[in-house]
Amino acid sequence: MFSWLGTDDRRKKEPEVFQTVSDGLKKLYKTKLLPLEESYKFHEFHSPALEDADFDNKPMVLLVGQYSTGKTSFIRYLLEQDFPGMRIGPEPTTDSFIAVMHGDIEGVIPGNALVVDPKKPFRKLNAFGNAFLNRFVCAQLPNPVLESISVIDTPGILSGEKQRISRGYDFAAVLEWFAERVDRIILLFDAHKLDISDEFSEVIKALKNHEDKIRVVLNKADQIETQQLMRVYGALMWSLGKIVNTPEVIRVYIGSFWSHPLLIPDNRKLFEAEEQDLFKDIQSLPRNAALRKLNDLIKRARLAKVHAYIISSLKKEMPSVFGKENKKKELIASLADIYKRIEREHQISPGDFPNLKKMQDQLQAQDLTKFQPLKPKLLEAVDDMLANDIAGLMVLVRQEENQKPNPVVKGGAFDGTLDGPFGHGYGEGAGEGIDEAEWVVSRDKPAYDEIFYTLSPVNGKVTGANAKREMVKSKLPNTVLGKIWKLADIDKDGMLDDEEFALANHLIKVKLEGHELPPELPAHLVPPTKRKIQE
Repeated sequence: MFSWLGTDDRRKKEPEVFQTVSDGLKKLYKTKLLPLEESYKFHEFHSPALEDADFDNKPMVLLVGQYSTGKTSFIRYLLEQDFPGMRIGPEPTTDSFIAVMHGDIEGVIPGNALVVDPKKPFRKLNAFGNAFLNRFVCAQLPNPVLESISVIDTPGILSGEKQRISRGYDFAAVLEWFAERVDRIILLFDAHKLDISDEFSEVIKALKNHEDKIRVVLNKADQIETQQLMRVYGALMWSLGKIVNTPEVIRVYIGSFWSHPLLIPDNRKLFEAEEQDLFKDIQSLPRNAALRKLNDLIKRARLAKVHAYIISSLKKEMPSVFGKENKKKELIASLADIYKRIEREHQISPGDFPNLKKMQDQLQAQDLTKFQPLKPKLLEAVDDMLANDIAGLMVLVRQEENQKPNPVVKGGAFDGTLDGPFGHGYGEGAGEGIDEAEWVVSRDKPAYDEIFYTLSPVNGKVTGANAKREMVKSKLPNTVLGKIWKLADIDKDGMLDDEEFALANHLIKVKLEGHELPPELPAHLVPPTKRKIQE
């Protein structure tokens, strides 16, 4: 049993006891952060209150992209089976938000039924109304991938004002709601259609503050030649740079994520390496889920604190009797100055403040006289949570990680390349010759022997100093050459015989060809005469 006991004097007399990270997050939110949010109408301005299901749910992956970029095909590729409600085509086919989740029986749950299920983390989507709920379903099916993660498929984003109006709900606001709660956001682009429409640009901007969750996939890259692919990649980075205002470069994965043959197979190795990197990123989500929820709660608490300072400042400036409307207009117009004053008085980072224009628009519909004045006790409770409780939960996160076996996403496409000859890098680099009866190094050994006998071997071995003179000609760093020496000096006598010297040169060749060195020498690379030593 995990437990963490609070010792701060300001706490209640009974110490906090958290059985799990999830239980701890729920209790901290309900007892310390929620009272602050409710007092200052945080839910009307920013995000609905969190529920137990938000802390208990599996990691979620949100797919966003313009129509026909391969979002639904990407899910089909991961699961390696169709899911209820799936439609794929070159036209805008997916017109609904589809939460693809695990279930014992295959079926579809409509949106209105979904938002009343306390076990699902979607109850607060009720606020977006019937226009959205009629376009929201949950597809359940028994699939091993979905035992670890859930995937949210979204409608293809179109261009033009007409489509935005005809949706009947605030598309960007719905995506922002999901962005706060998911573990990974994947933006899909088609290599043939890089134009970012107005609505897509608006959506990406709505994902601000969640850049750490965003990954980009340049899909259908097998349909263009290598030279053109380089230009497309550059154009994509340029387009994203204009919208995503961060100095860091967003990670872009290039590939073709469906189960059809590659049209232009020139970049097959690149696509395989990129796919493996993306799969590793997705597979890490269950292990990092508790940490992500903790991180999101901290972000929410910081925003709630700033919001409380803003609301209480506006309340303080409002007159009690006359001139309320004029004063309200004046305060909203000078909100930027209020931001700066709060920033100075409370030493708050400018990045913690909500969007100025959006806040001004929301304040227009509010009665500022009904706002609450500053309540130091509520803020102290949140400060105590951030300073003490969160630190305790961090310890608990590590304890849970050490106690549980490493949870990764399994099944579907994730199992397709784990073992056997189609695993990434199988038979390449240090893996070359793995299935051959003959020692792979023997092919080039005659050439290596010629060099060996020029190094003045004594009793069939060259000294470390003589071997070093030859090995440094590769221009590899000493750290790499040191690792090669450890792998090649099998009998650990500080010298190399002809087979060990040939092996060292083979490993240098592997590294110069751009492959990684193995942490331990694979069995097929051990020289035939040394295999008894290894055993």
